[in-house]
Amino acid sequence: MNAVWLVIIGIVLFYIAYKTYGSYLANQWGVSDKTETPAHTKEDGVDYVPAKAPVLLGHHFSSIAGAGPIVGPVQAAIFGWAPVMLWIVIGGIFFGGVHDFGSIFASIRHGGKSIGEIIGANMGKKGKRLFSIFAWLTLLLIIAAFTNITANTFVSVPSAATSSLLFIVLAILFGFFVYRKNVPLGISTVIGVILLFLCVWLGMVFPLALSKEAWIFILLAYVFVASVVPVWILLQPRDYLSSFLLYALVIGAIIGIFVTHPSLQLNPFVGFNVDNTPLFPMLFVTVACGAISGFHSLVGSGTTSKQLDKESDAKLIGYGGMLIECVVAIVAIITAGYISHGELSNLLGDGGPVNVFSHGVGNFMASFGIPVATGTSFAALAVSAFAMTSLDTSTRLARFVFQEFFEDFQKEDKKSPLTNRYVATLITVVLAAILSFKGWDAIWPLFGSANQLLSALALMALAVWMSNLGKNNKMFTIPMVFMFAVTLSALVLLIKNNIASGQIVLVVFGILLFVLAIVLLVEAIKNLSKKKAKA
Repeated sequence: MNAVWLVIIGIVLFYIAYKTYGSYLANQWGVSDKTETPAHTKEDGVDYVPAKAPVLLGHHFSSIAGAGPIVGPVQAAIFGWAPVMLWIVIGGIFFGGVHDFGSIFASIRHGGKSIGEIIGANMGKKGKRLFSIFAWLTLLLIIAAFTNITANTFVSVPSAATSSLLFIVLAILFGFFVYRKNVPLGISTVIGVILLFLCVWLGMVFPLALSKEAWIFILLAYVFVASVVPVWILLQPRDYLSSFLLYALVIGAIIGIFVTHPSLQLNPFVGFNVDNTPLFPMLFVTVACGAISGFHSLVGSGTTSKQLDKESDAKLIGYGGMLIECVVAIVAIITAGYISHGELSNLLGDGGPVNVFSHGVGNFMASFGIPVATGTSFAALAVSAFAMTSLDTSTRLARFVFQEFFEDFQKEDKKSPLTNRYVATLITVVLAAILSFKGWDAIWPLFGSANQLLSALALMALAVWMSNLGKNNKMFTIPMVFMFAVTLSALVLLIKNNIASGQIVLVVFGILLFVLAIVLLVEAIKNLSKKKAKA
């Protein structure tokens, strides 16, 4: 099949969905710019900082994307490109977009608090505490997985390491001039993007080669700092500028696809069981960020909602941001289908999904004059930059969740040291470091299951909230039921496989996540049943 049709079909369907279903959701929920957002009512210069829609979209999109929409779809393509494409389109429009938009909006209406706090307000403290534990454990897996992926990329593509370090310096300068010297955003963006691509070039000229272990420690030190400094000085500007890398990558890849007219070498459907991996439920947890991701609810309610300038921006940033990520996922399966020559399993074993994606994009870009090696390196650089955005955002979110959890136990006249942002970050980073040395390929399946189960729990929280408001919640309950069925099934399989392979730490993680999810689901059912009985 000609891959051009996949791109056209995907973009057209996403545009129609944004204009129609996205607007329908906004009307159903009562999104209104008459309500002042927490970024203004709680502005503190650290976490609550109003941001213009383009800046916040860049920050949010960079944070939710990471390597997820690339690694997941490429891995899932072992089942064939057709089921992956169907899940990306259907999941993105009716699952992921609703989940992301809803999480941001709910957080705004709860003072910029996280999904855990929203559960607490609508289901009680028990539900909040259980969800906080679940979310924090999931974030540990995310930090460990993306630390591994980033370190591997830096070792295999040393130029990506240099560029990423230069990005950090550039972001600090950008944040300083925009937020402290009031340099206009347009001028700052033009200069910043030029310097961004200069960083890419310098990385290719001066590659920095270190061991994987050294990079893991450097990355963990970086995320500690990124978690505790004001959001305007590093996190927000870095993610905003890095988003232009991904925009350039996607545009370049799509132009290359239209010029090349690549034919997908991978079969549309391979089978319901491939290499002892069942399509159900593993397809739906492997694709992860390409269709729906619980991590997005933590980003939306953890950092994005604290920076939203006005409520109507939530549709663009939440629903629109998810659909843009779906386009990245479609490009990812095209790269897998194009360069695999029908042997994707062998290709995945030689460098992993990022390697598959980078070589595919490099081939597409060669069609309009960019050397294959340059295009491949640029793609690897972009992926590593976005993996780092997921890393620093995940650590900050884990810090928020940890602090909120222990705030419930402290006395009014005496603050607990566990609510201190430095202490909360340190504990998170140390435990994530222990998991980091397990290897991303061992962590990813459990991360995928935990991440998708987190999305089911977020949908559950949103459904209960809407029910308490007396509003239609079917847009949440239907995807919630499906995601619970998928993810609980996947966790059972993974616990069994990890027991067989002797991965005791991952077995314990899996069991904890499963039990917490079941208890939370029972609490939600009780809450919804009480509401129906009163009605």
